[in-house]
Amino acid sequence: MYRIIFNLVFKRMDPERAHHLAYLFLQVIQALGLSRSLHDFTRPRTDLSVHTLGRTFETPFGMAAGFDKDGKIVMGLGGLGFGHVEVGTLTALSQPGNPKPRLFRLIPDRALINRMGFNNHGAEAAAQRLRHLERLRPRPVLGVNIGKSRAVDVDRALPDYETSAAVLAPVADYLAVNVSSPNTPGLRGLQEIDKLAPLLATVKEHAAGTPVLVKIAPDLSDDEIVRIAELAVSVGLEGIIATNTTIARDGLGLKTDASYIASLGAGGLSGAPLARRALEVLTLLRRHVPATMCIISVGGVRTAADVAERLAAGATLVQGYSEFIYSGPLWARSINRGLDRLLHK
Repeated sequence: MYRIIFNLVFKRMDPERAHHLAYLFLQVIQALGLSRSLHDFTRPRTDLSVHTLGRTFETPFGMAAGFDKDGKIVMGLGGLGFGHVEVGTLTALSQPGNPKPRLFRLIPDRALINRMGFNNHGAEAAAQRLRHLERLRPRPVLGVNIGKSRAVDVDRALPDYETSAAVLAPVADYLAVNVSSPNTPGLRGLQEIDKLAPLLATVKEHAAGTPVLVKIAPDLSDDEIVRIAELAVSVGLEGIIATNTTIARDGLGLKTDASYIASLGAGGLSGAPLARRALEVLTLLRRHVPATMCIISVGGVRTAADVAERLAAGATLVQGYSEFIYSGPLWARSINRGLDRLLHK
């Protein structure tokens, strides 16, 4: 049914407008109090729980950052079967993001290109909203992804992240430090060790006990990834999220016409073509961090078999986003049901 709706309606609609319609649908679910009933239909039927970051995740599969930028549909996404929801990216300052159009589909590749630019209403507004979720059940584990405000120069990034961490840590189950989006000028430069080390130490200090993870790019070299892994261990981070979107276009086996892709301009590519590199980065990270460190694998996940493969390769948790656009609202349920079968043969 969803495939028919996608082909007849969403395929012809501006991607960002289609996103807003899906967002509205989930807001209605929340407003009507249907999240709990939906959760009974979409949750795992066997014990898939994972204990990490001081929390119990009902299923290892969650929604990656980028879909719920302001934390307005956490309960709706939980109702669809996601065991955790990572909201954001949130910034200390409210900002509109980049000019439109800024979201594009590569349908033959089941991929997206975005240059959204951290559009959100700011850390303080999100904190006030998320504070009310604490008493709701069943609530998915809540991750909060924080990034640099566009109006802030890179050399002032530390106090900017510090503000977001202090405001959002009290309402988050974990914080994700985003230094890897390609859509904020200068941001990826913060992945350089001499800049990243004081940044992570500052965020961890102001997180005041809330677990902190760093989200890295797939475009880093293997040596850079190893150095970041070693840094994460030395700073005492609780985990690493791998990976963000890629700026690469070549070598991904893209089926979409190259001239069309070039016409879309800059932006991060996500979805199925990222799967191979995401798995490589996961495997590399797991060899260089303690077994107890949480690694969240994201990038190119489509099926329960993909999730099971990431778990077998050393992921603690797995996230998805782009395939949600193509598979529809029962995607997380299908992942959970598939994991029920694959992990309990």
